[in-house]
Amino acid sequence: MTDQARTAESDIPGKPTSASRTTLSHIMTHNDTNLLGTVHGGVIMKLVDDAAGAVAGRHSGGPAVTASMDEMAFLEPVRVGDLVHVNAQVNWTGRTSMEIGVRVLAERWNESTPATQVGSAYLVFTAVDADGRPRAVPPVLPETDRDRRRYQEAQIRRTHRLARRRAIRELREQRAAQGFDD
Repeated sequence: MTDQARTAESDIPGKPTSASRTTLSHIMTHNDTNLLGTVHGGVIMKLVDDAAGAVAGRHSGGPAVTASMDEMAFLEPVRVGDLVHVNAQVNWTGRTSMEIGVRVLAERWNESTPATQVGSAYLVFTAVDADGRPRAVPPVLPETDRDRRRYQEAQIRRTHRLARRRAIRELREQRAAQGFDD
C-alpha cells in the first residue's frame, strides 16, 4: 500500500520522518563498564531503547511501549571517555505499531575525529492509551530516497517477524497436539 493510500484511509494525518527524528548523546564513564573494561552492551541497549522510545512517543503523540528489539548489532567496542550518539527515526508504521531504526556512533570526547558507527538496532513500539491498550498512530511519510528504502526494508522485517511468530505458534500447537508439554 502506498503512503498516500494509507494516509487517505487513516483518520490521523501522516507525519514526515523528520518530525520525530532524535539524537541522544552521552559520555561513557567507568560506571558504564563491563568486566572487560569496555562499555557494557546493556548500557548501549538502554540508550538505544531510550532514544527509540522518545522517537515513538514523538511520532505517535503519546505513550508507546517497546514490543520487540530486532538485530541489535555491536560493531565495535565502546570505551570509557567515548561520546556516544544514538540516532533514531521512525522507519515504518502500522495501525498501532512503529518500527524505529537506531544507529549508534561513538567518538572520543576530547578529539575532533569523525564518529564511528559502533552499533545498530531495529525496535518495534506499540502506542498505548491511558489504559495500556494499543492506539492508532499516524502514518510515517518518508521524505528522502533513504527514508523510502528504510520503509521498504522495515516492511520486509515485519513480514519476517510475523512469519517467525506464526511458525513458532504452529510448532507449539503441533507439539501440544502430540502430547508434549513444553
